[in-house]
Amino acid sequence: MSRAQAEGLQLTGEGQLLQQLTKRLLESALEDEITDHLGYDKHDPAGKNGGNSRHGTRGKTVLTDVGPVDIAVPRDHEGSFEPKIVKKRQKRLSGVDEMVISLAAKGLTTGEVRAHLSEVYGADVSRQTISTITDKVLEGMAEWQNRPLDAVHPVVFIDAMHVTIRDGAVANRPIYVALAVTTEGRRDILGLWAGDGCGRQALDTYPDRDQDRGVNDVLMLVCDGLKGLPDAVETVRPQTIVQTCVVHLLRNSFRYAARQDWDKVAEVLKPV
Repeated sequence: MSRAQAEGLQLTGEGQLLQQLTKRLLESALEDEITDHLGYDKHDPAGKNGGNSRHGTRGKTVLTDVGPVDIAVPRDHEGSFEPKIVKKRQKRLSGVDEMVISLAAKGLTTGEVRAHLSEVYGADVSRQTISTITDKVLEGMAEWQNRPLDAVHPVVFIDAMHVTIRDGAVANRPIYVALAVTTEGRRDILGLWAGDGCGRQALDTYPDRDQDRGVNDVLMLVCDGLKGLPDAVETVRPQTIVQTCVVHLLRNSFRYAARQDWDKVAEVLKPV
């Protein structure tokens, strides 16, 4: 830090302060790890003729959220040392994956993500690497979509929100959300389905798919204007009460009143 203040060393950029600090931190942690592995400190006489010992270092470049960092990874004679903070064959620290996923979620293409990392962090990341990172999200989504659910849900709300999606072209599409209130009073998102075509069909088959994940009973389902859904619920769970959403009921009622009368209409509808 004294050098940074005296010499005007920059925080970010290739070879600058944050990269140097990251290098020292990683190498210090790796040295601690091999000390724990061997059971003695570097240059400690206790390790003489004690079997396994240090065997120099090997150079390695890892991509971090402050850019690429060159580190020296210690080795042992037996080759049994398995570093934890930077594993063998690991080329990126976790912060980089999170950054790539965040940029992709904001709508950047693979090429734009690559250009951003190159411009800001001086990191050359291949398109394949970026695709591999973002594909992890799809794996997590599939696991989440098929997770077991509670057997009983007192209330399930189904509604749509409109979001901007890049699917060949950028367009606004409805995303249907199934939100449950658990028996403990917690809120739990059961599923998300994109609208248009297959999305609507997936929504209509929602009761069957929740039943496959362990749901035996839903006391009340709250929705508004979703054609086919009440009939689907009636077929799978005939005793479930399908309730029109009160919020949507209020909003739809306002269409028949002038704007200055909305407060009065809402007040009158509250007891109803």
